[in-house]
Amino acid sequence: MPAQGRKNVHGKTGVRFKAAYTKSKYENMLRNVVTDLIIHESVKVTEAVARDVVKEADRLVTLTKKEDVMNAKRQAARFVRNVEASEGVSALDKLFNEIGPRFKSRNGGYTRRLKLENRRGDDAPVVLVTWVE
Repeated sequence: MPAQGRKNVHGKTGVRFKAAYTKSKYENMLRNVVTDLIIHESVKVTEAVARDVVKEADRLVTLTKKEDVMNAKRQAARFVRNVEASEGVSALDKLFNEIGPRFKSRNGGYTRRLKLENRRGDDAPVVLVTWVE
């Protein structure tokens, strides 16, 4: 029979259930990493995260090619964080004014994954995600 008492606190009953790494936390982490990729043009992440980063980054570049620019900007703004890239330019503006036009003639495959060494603490494979030139 489980012990009664307060939940998720240290004490007589202990921490019985720990909050997991939820979907919303993962999606927020993904938004942060993709925004960093837009701002810094490269980012180091684990292989599992890199798969999702590449998928979302390619989707955002495809949005920049749409005819209806205002709607595409609104859709991209739902995902990209409102962060200044450099000299007062936001990450969304950099996506639409610099990165999007760079890939006008390309039909896909806007990002590249380069395998690096494994991470020291947990031996997780690390990947460098960059834009294709």
